[in-house]
Amino acid sequence: MAVLVPYDGSQPARKAIEEAVTEYGEETIVLLRVIEVADGSLGAGFNLIRESLEDEPEELAEGIADEVLETLEATDGNYEVETVIGNAAREIVEYAEENDEIERILIGSHGREGVSRILLGSVAEKVVRRSPVSVTVVR
Repeated sequence: MAVLVPYDGSQPARKAIEEAVTEYGEETIVLLRVIEVADGSLGAGFNLIRESLEDEPEELAEGIADEVLETLEATDGNYEVETVIGNAAREIVEYAEENDEIERILIGSHGREGVSRILLGSVAEKVVRRSPVSVTVVR
């Protein structure tokens, strides 16, 4: 069994990681970072970004707060850091669909600050509606 935790650097995402470690610390925790690109644009740029990520897998964990990595390293289970490019909600759902070991998604209630956080978090809401596995929204 593995638990998927989308990570965008926000406080709710960090809380989702803490919840995953507390509740599923003996399982594999997959930390998924989604690099968002505008739909319908930057086709060539999109491919360059994808190629650079494939060429340098050791750098995928860069940009993840040290305390987050320390929290994951303190678990009895394993953890993985994956990075994908595209629309956040779509990529999270597709990752869960394509990886049979994923049995649950823990997602922060919202990732942005200010006015956009008033919405449950459009990404969290879309993941809840479309996910092939159970989803826990963490506040």
